Amino acid sequence: MQGQQAQETQTTLALAQAHFNKGDYPGAEALYSAYIRQCACAGPSGAAAGSPEDLATAYNNRGQIKYFRVDFYEAIDDYTSAIEVQPNFEVPYYNRGLILYRLGHFDDALEDFKKVLDLNPGFQDATLSLKQTMLDKEEKQRRNY
Repeated sequence: MQGQQAQETQTTLALAQAHFNKGDYPGAEALYSAYIRQCACAGPSGAAAGSPEDLATAYNNRGQIKYFRVDFYEAIDDYTSAIEVQPNFEVPYYNRGLILYRLGHFDDALEDFKKVLDLNPGFQDATLSLKQTMLDKEEKQRRNY
């Protein structure tokens, strides 16, 4: 039974990825949510259902869908969940940093971009985002916002 459950869970994730890749975001979101629930039902680690990497990817990608919908706070929650599951996964830090930057939370965005670069020094978009965030933070301070 556990093997069958793991297979069903992996099928759900594969379907979610396929929907995401073809731009069917409502379908992908529903399937990512189902995958996340299946992992939660498998126990604290979700190990019987899927790997921490897969679970973190599901949270990250569901966060992307919410970001596309401009549901920034819900997206932040998913990125944070991805980070909790897989702390060395740099992509959700970057994605969360982008939203924090857009919301004007420059200090928090800087922390996320720095973490990305700690994990992956070659992440060029994070380097650019870090520089822009520092410039915008300085401009905000200069104008006394």
